[in-house]
Amino acid sequence: MKKRGRIVAFFLVVLVLAGTIGTTVAGITKDINLGLDLQGGFEVLYEVEPVDERQEVSRGLLEGTVQTLNDRVNRLGISEAVINIEGEDRIRVQLAGVENQSEARDLLSTSAQLSFRDVNDNELLDGNDVREGSATQDFDPQTNAPIVTLQLKDASKFGEVTTRISQMTPPDNKLVIWMDYQEGDSYAEEARTADSKFVSAPNVWDPLHTTNVMISGDFTVESAKQLADIINSGSLPVHMTEIFSTSVGAQFGEQALNETIIAGIVGIGLILLYMVVFYRFSGLIAAINLTFYVYLVLLVFELLNGVLTLSGIAALILGVGMAVDANVITFERIREELRTGKSVKAAFKAGNKNSLTTILDANITTLIAAVVLFIFGTSSVKGFATMLIISILISFLTAVLGTRILLGLWVQSGFLTKRKTWFGVKKTEIMDISESEGEPTLFNRKVDIVQHRKKYFMGTLILIIIGAIALGIYQINPGIDFTSGSRVEVVSDSTLTTEEVEAGFEELGLETNSIVLSGGNNELAVTRFEHVLSDSQVEEVQSYFNQQYGQDPSVSVVSPIVGQELVKNAIYAVSIAAIFMIIYVTFRFEFFFAVTALIALLHDVFIVLAVFSITQIEFDITIVAAILTIVGYSINNTIVIFDRIRENIRKKKRVKSFKELAGIVNTSIIQSFTRTMNTSFTTIVAIMAFLILGASSIVSFAIALAVGIVAGTYSSLLLASQLWLVWRGKSVKNKPLDFTKKKGVEGPQV
Repeated sequence: MKKRGRIVAFFLVVLVLAGTIGTTVAGITKDINLGLDLQGGFEVLYEVEPVDERQEVSRGLLEGTVQTLNDRVNRLGISEAVINIEGEDRIRVQLAGVENQSEARDLLSTSAQLSFRDVNDNELLDGNDVREGSATQDFDPQTNAPIVTLQLKDASKFGEVTTRISQMTPPDNKLVIWMDYQEGDSYAEEARTADSKFVSAPNVWDPLHTTNVMISGDFTVESAKQLADIINSGSLPVHMTEIFSTSVGAQFGEQALNETIIAGIVGIGLILLYMVVFYRFSGLIAAINLTFYVYLVLLVFELLNGVLTLSGIAALILGVGMAVDANVITFERIREELRTGKSVKAAFKAGNKNSLTTILDANITTLIAAVVLFIFGTSSVKGFATMLIISILISFLTAVLGTRILLGLWVQSGFLTKRKTWFGVKKTEIMDISESEGEPTLFNRKVDIVQHRKKYFMGTLILIIIGAIALGIYQINPGIDFTSGSRVEVVSDSTLTTEEVEAGFEELGLETNSIVLSGGNNELAVTRFEHVLSDSQVEEVQSYFNQQYGQDPSVSVVSPIVGQELVKNAIYAVSIAAIFMIIYVTFRFEFFFAVTALIALLHDVFIVLAVFSITQIEFDITIVAAILTIVGYSINNTIVIFDRIRENIRKKKRVKSFKELAGIVNTSIIQSFTRTMNTSFTTIVAIMAFLILGASSIVSFAIALAVGIVAGTYSSLLLASQLWLVWRGKSVKNKPLDFTKKKGVEGPQV
């Protein structure tokens, strides 16, 4: 009865999980906040300077500015605005789903410092003289033109001002109304321009003793209402200079979302299918847990009120690869134990026990990279890091705890006792328990990988030389994230040509530096400008191409100061991640392992840089996220093999010769080969789904991950362990290896 009860318990657990997911997943996905790249909108980073030069930028000043900006955003009817203080003098604003980006930008950027001046620019009244919330959009009773009306606090003060103006000789008897007057502005100069900075300049013929003021000008109903909203929202105590911005059209975001979801479903589906085919029944258990893993990640992300971006979805799929890796490590250890002739229960117990430390070490090293990425990343990269951290933590729980519980119910029931082949083990591979364990084989053949180490070193050296030459000649093709400038993505439902896109920009008076067509039918044109487009130019570009193709182009603008900071932060991120990983590996293993692991991951990063140099694919901030992910993934793979080496040395107790050590390294590589290839293959499958089916904006991200994982698989199997062997083997005669008393590595190891 107990045996049958465990099987019944399994199906009850699965039914509960299926019911929970089926009834709640739609609501969870609906409530998740989507980033700009998935629903359109714009993001802008402002540098803040006080209006009063004697005042310093304090935390209180920034918080007051954010409060005023929130009030202005609310007047636009945007409920999902994200306005954050960054550093000591910056504010980042993200408005997802906003339709009129030009109106939103104007509403945000103006300081709303209302002032009334004479033609000599002497201030007579300011915003403090206006009654709060009194500004409204109205119509001129004589011309029916849109106007703005407001009320002043003191009629007598306005009477004194208008008396002074009315006594001035025409045409100087004007009351000039300014919004955001700055030192150096001049009415005389602005009056000669077609697009003057002042709002209006009516003549005053007689003194006016009233509190009602009418502001007329070249208004539309929308612009008059916008001016009224700005006045009512209050003036900002600061001037805000835009140093970075990016905008994504709604249709462009919707297309990216649909493509990414399809790619994600296909990628995860192929991974689950592969697990079931390769690991049979245990693979089916893994598929159930992986499905629950995806659900939990989305649930936690929604509870944290996170903002899901394209790179965040990519991190989710990458997390699936990490979860698969944990299952693969466990299943491979169970299969090894079964091949030695152990019973299913004994193999299950030993496999779980021996795989736990490896999974823990591998996840912690990747977690280090994710945390560093979160600390140093910008908004979109930070979202990627957040999703990756959540994915790693939940994948550890579902893969270790979930798989152990579900598979354990079947193992303890006795149903699998005589069904060892259900774990993907052939009957011919299972030895008698009394037989001594033979040398591990690869594809049923004895292979000596270590003896060819000089060939691997030579091949690696050739690749490094080629990469160095490429970097020296072609260098990297940096995106505007690192160089400053502007980037415009023009999207169309039909095929675009370089000539027609270039002609469009020429019509706007803009000279392009490069135009690259992409997409399945060249429906996307990515255009680069070395200079920073102004707000008005961005508005003209969006309006022009919307009229041409019916879709708003995506526009990114980066100032030189932001580009320099991104380069600095990227170098910091990679360096700090590497340092923390060395410390951790040194503590868990030894310094020799740490250094060779560092060399391997630097090799992987270098290969990615070399490929981007040769192909001249644009290198942007998302590639930094990919590289840090590769760093974590590379050391993950390497640590699994190092764990094997350490365990096999422990079995020998003491290793006294280079030949003996070489045999251990060779055995460890062969034992880890299937796990490494399976993990890499399943992750590559997910990445290829993104590369083929995903949005064009993450193609370079997917390429970087694919190249990095291939390089990481090579370095972990054929480079890191061989380097450690050569380096550590030199001293093994004089100082025999003994890991049995090493601090920090007690307990079951793999």
